[in-house]
Amino acid sequence: MKVTLDRINDDFLFEGKGPNNVTVLIDNKSEETVKGASPMELLLMAVGGCNAIDIIYVLKKQRQVVEGYRVEVEGTRAEVRQAKPFESIHVKVFLEGPIAPEKALRAASLSFEKYCSVSITLEKSVKITYEILLNGTRI
Repeated sequence: MKVTLDRINDDFLFEGKGPNNVTVLIDNKSEETVKGASPMELLLMAVGGCNAIDIIYVLKKQRQVVEGYRVEVEGTRAEVRQAKPFESIHVKVFLEGPIAPEKALRAASLSFEKYCSVSITLEKSVKITYEILLNGTRI
């Protein structure tokens, strides 16, 4: 896989493109007129997006109807030299629909432990936890 980033202003705004030619704006969040997500925000979005795709895919294969899906991803950072890497990431998945709780838990488990390349890439250096809320109730 290969991605490119092209600087599009005189400051820190970049346009990133992947193999499918879809663009993503990347910016420095400390600027007054932010026009893109920061790299660390994109990392959290990547964790949430990867797991979301896996979970929905598994639930569809289990013939579960997903009427709504929302995810919140929160990272806790530590200071390491001049950097502030994530030391932990918590993913909160909100599912809506007539979904069997055990199937939702199984889909999440498969995603976080077996399928999600993003989470698995990070797991040796970042503690990743998750919780599932099905129709407003934690399961």
